[in-house]
Amino acid sequence: MGRTATKITLTADDRNYLETQTRARTIQAQTVARAKILLLKADGESTDSIANKIGINRKSVLLCIRKFKDGGIENALFDAPGRGRNPEITDDEKAWITSIACQKPVDLGYSAETWTRALLTKHINKNAETAGHIRLSTISQSKVRDILEEANIKPNKIKYYCERRDPDFDEKMHNVLLVYKQLSLQFDENGNLLPLADEEIVHVLSYDEKPGIQAIATTSDDLLPGDKHRTISRDYEYRRLGTLSLLAGIDLQTGEAIPLVRKTHNSRDYVDFLKKLDEKYPKGDKIRLVLDNLKVHTSEETRNYLATVPKRFEFVFTPKHGSWLNLVEGFFSKMTRQMLRGIRVKSIEDLESRIYKYFEEANQEPVVYHWKYKLEEIDPEEEIQVESLPLIKSS
Repeated sequence: MGRTATKITLTADDRNYLETQTRARTIQAQTVARAKILLLKADGESTDSIANKIGINRKSVLLCIRKFKDGGIENALFDAPGRGRNPEITDDEKAWITSIACQKPVDLGYSAETWTRALLTKHINKNAETAGHIRLSTISQSKVRDILEEANIKPNKIKYYCERRDPDFDEKMHNVLLVYKQLSLQFDENGNLLPLADEEIVHVLSYDEKPGIQAIATTSDDLLPGDKHRTISRDYEYRRLGTLSLLAGIDLQTGEAIPLVRKTHNSRDYVDFLKKLDEKYPKGDKIRLVLDNLKVHTSEETRNYLATVPKRFEFVFTPKHGSWLNLVEGFFSKMTRQMLRGIRVKSIEDLESRIYKYFEEANQEPVVYHWKYKLEEIDPEEEIQVESLPLIKSS
């Protein structure tokens, strides 16, 4: 009985790479022949059959297969630069590949914003000969991946960061943290608010807006969980009814959340919120707001209102791109998870009612928000830099 020829195992990427080698016109004939040897051996061809089909001697076939088993495809296809050394892609070639990966494909004439392994390899194969790296014209995706992993480059991923564009970032952050530090001293070890001194009562609030809350309606009723549905089942189709803006402050001494819902998002709405605070807290007390640098907070309409209530409000502004320093952001995040995510309403008025209802529920058991990050570096004896009136740059 005849003996069955042994096979070698190739991955899909390996096979695609070898097939590309057999079609290339810019590489040596012996490399093409070796690629064909590996493909035929992977198909189960015998050594003699391969030698006859390619037109080489049996010894060359066995040598190619042995080199593949010893060191993989690259070892089998290419001659080492010195006896006993496996063939390697040079540092210059690796640097060229990395330089391509560190560019955006859109800047090189493609539509994509980030590289896929296939697109990057295709670009390298296409441009390698022009760049003087002939060997890279047939490099495989898996080899490109290995080179990028070695360089710790991930051109297919985007990691977001917040750039510091405020030259006074550290100073403003320190001032906000000073507010939180002094607040922390107003609570005892059990988290209970200590009595405020009668001669100087300051109510501290974290304030921000959440614009663009969408009122979305379903076109058919949801199917509630039951025998046929383990979850709420909802038709994909929906209707947009408009948007609302939420203006909200969190009293950092009591945890009370104070909302104002409007269809617009302008200076008049902000002034109305300040009026709401003015009516809420006893006359003569100061109201200190930690807030961002939105234009409506320093508009002419805002300043005109503040002139009617002198020394009533104080403002501590977070640095630009420093909204994460504002404690109300944690409340907004919690609200999104608990109530806004997946919400469907019958009208925009229904959405407004449900937002106010959420605040009512939150205030039944108010949570006092405390800041801890870097507070140990803050001296509470420092003076907080507050602004009784927002500053406007002269034109």
